[in-house]
Amino acid sequence: QVQLVESGGDLVQPGGSLRLSCVASGMIFKFYDIDWYRQAPGKQRELVAGITNGQSSSAQSTNYADSVQGRFIISRDDAKDTAYLQMNSLKSEDTAVYTCDARWRGFHYRGKGTQVTVSS
Repeated sequence: QVQLVESGGDLVQPGGSLRLSCVASGMIFKFYDIDWYRQAPGKQRELVAGITNGQSSSAQSTNYADSVQGRFIISRDDAKDTAYLQMNSLKSEDTAVYTCDARWRGFHYRGKGTQVTVSS
């Protein structure tokens, strides 16, 4: 059974940092491209960051939404079947449920998410 389990969400003050984790099981993790999405109440789901699969580290690439460019860093550790989202300089508008998606060919999996709240 394939599972993606996110963790690391918390209540943090503006300007603070958090690191989210997405642990995969039941899949060959290194084959999958990984995306982090977020959804705030009343808003559409938004792609935050993505990282290509780990089959070729030299060809690996990342992409970011304009709203998080320069503040968030996506990474992966295929030996641990885990993807990360390092979030720095957090703003109130970053408040949302963050989920990770794994995609490979016709396969697509999504975790249940972790809540990030940025508030003073």
